[in-house]
Amino acid sequence: MTSDFKFCPQCATALTLVTQSEDGGDKARLRCAACGYTHWNNPTPVLAAVIEYQGKILLAQNVAWPGKMFALITGFMEAGETPEGGMAREINEETNLQTSALSLIGVYDFQRMNQVIIAYHALCHGEVRLSAELVDYRLFDFKDVKCWPAGTGYALADWLRSRGHEPQFVEFPKRPSSQGG
Repeated sequence: MTSDFKFCPQCATALTLVTQSEDGGDKARLRCAACGYTHWNNPTPVLAAVIEYQGKILLAQNVAWPGKMFALITGFMEAGETPEGGMAREINEETNLQTSALSLIGVYDFQRMNQVIIAYHALCHGEVRLSAELVDYRLFDFKDVKCWPAGTGYALADWLRSRGHEPQFVEFPKRPSSQGG
């Protein structure tokens, strides 16, 4: 179980992993013995966009990423907004582009980050000005863009297929498996 929660947000008691019977069977969850709080650790919804800009796909590089990795624009919804509204806001905040059309590509599992990705195709216009979160962007022809084997990469691949292009995937070097006891 991956979670950053160590203490109860209600009473500050240390949380412990406790198995209890719930609908569907026994579940191990972080729970507070003092007040009964349960940390559900539900996946976080994340918005992502395949941005079509000037007839190409815009991919951006986050300031925190190593190397020259480029990916879709992503972000979190804010309270009170729809997924579509949140996606248009994120695109504008991160690239300064205006969204003239949004269509759902699909919903993708991203368990490594405990997220569910809601991916859209966004038709955008305007002048690109990157936020402080991003350091660079590139425009790719549909036939030349490479997908990656993770949540947003699968969304890009599905969108390319919907446009009649067979996606090509980059191959990441395998990480050595950790040895421990």
